[in-house]
Amino acid sequence: MSVIARVDERAAASPEPTPPRQYRPAVVCLFLGIFAIVTTEILPIGLLTPIGDDFGVSDGTAGWLMTVPGFLAAICAPLVTVSTGRLDRRSMLVALIVLLAVANFLAALAPAFWVVLVARALVGVTIGGFWSIGAGLAPRLVRPEAVGTATAVIFAAVPAGSVLGLPAGTQLGEHLGWRASSVVMGALALAVSIALLVLLPPLPATTVTRARVLRGLLRGADVRIGLAATALVVIAHFGAYTYVTPFLEEVTHVDRGRIGLYLLAFGVAGIVGNFVAGATLARRLRATFAGCAALIASATALFPVLGRWDAGVLGLLVVWGLAYGAVPACSQTWFARCAPDAPEAATVVFTSSFQLTFAVGALLGGGVVDATSPSTVMVCASAVALTMVAVLALLGAPGRDRASR
Repeated sequence: MSVIARVDERAAASPEPTPPRQYRPAVVCLFLGIFAIVTTEILPIGLLTPIGDDFGVSDGTAGWLMTVPGFLAAICAPLVTVSTGRLDRRSMLVALIVLLAVANFLAALAPAFWVVLVARALVGVTIGGFWSIGAGLAPRLVRPEAVGTATAVIFAAVPAGSVLGLPAGTQLGEHLGWRASSVVMGALALAVSIALLVLLPPLPATTVTRARVLRGLLRGADVRIGLAATALVVIAHFGAYTYVTPFLEEVTHVDRGRIGLYLLAFGVAGIVGNFVAGATLARRLRATFAGCAALIASATALFPVLGRWDAGVLGLLVVWGLAYGAVPACSQTWFARCAPDAPEAATVVFTSSFQLTFAVGALLGGGVVDATSPSTVMVCASAVALTMVAVLALLGAPGRDRASR
């Protein structure tokens, strides 16, 4: 029996009732909502230098645009889920995506850097709430036989944000200014909010995720191993990837107008990596997770050496993208296996841990970049990713709950 079931069987989520009809357009709306959120969240990666130049701040300081929403999302994932557990989920999703639109428009009009940080804090609130509520809605929207496909469609928004959203937003920002990208994302969020209101059926609360369920889940040894593994690999990734644009400009000497194409290559590789990992996760979760970290470690370690040439940096971005594309699925699968009876609680832990370490990675990477160089942050990221490989090699995979022994 899982730890979470032993802690509070009554609080465990009960199976969702079979929906009376299929709501496939609603699934597409959830895809678009997460796509808008993911693109908004990672857009500063491609526009870090223009935003920093506009406000006269360093690359490391501009990295706070990634750190702030990550911290807020980590805090809001459990708070929003627990405090709004009895509210209609459609109303919550619409409200959160409208907040995303407000955040984008506020950023576009910001007269000072601190105002952009406030806007990014609002983005963090949206991330924490929307992910925790919307990620597990597929069983309430489609018949049981279609749940797997619907879930895949919803989560395809994550790599799509990297493949389509980030490069497109970067290119738009380079030609029309970074504020134009924020306006476009705000308009997209408003359109998605209308679509959710029209196409999503009423979704009254069926079960409530209680705080004691989350506390019980965190006491499991397997969950703690998953938290450590997720923290290390995500810190490594975002500690380096947040500052890949300065690296491309300063070391590879890529023209600013071409950076979006390099990020596109990374994103396409990420989609491929996501599907490749999908074929191995069920049978070899630990090996897949550790393999991703090992590839990230290898790619980032070679950046200062091979990243001086266009072909070298492009090849390393593809390897890096292949590896990172599987990381979110590995992490979420790990937590889901630790709490099969409480899927919403597992999603909250995944969201909070991922966003918190996302923020920490961007923060630490910014300190290294300002103190040294973009090349140094790549080497540091490699060391952190290798530490994650060592952790999984020593401690194992979920399914053997050491706390119960």
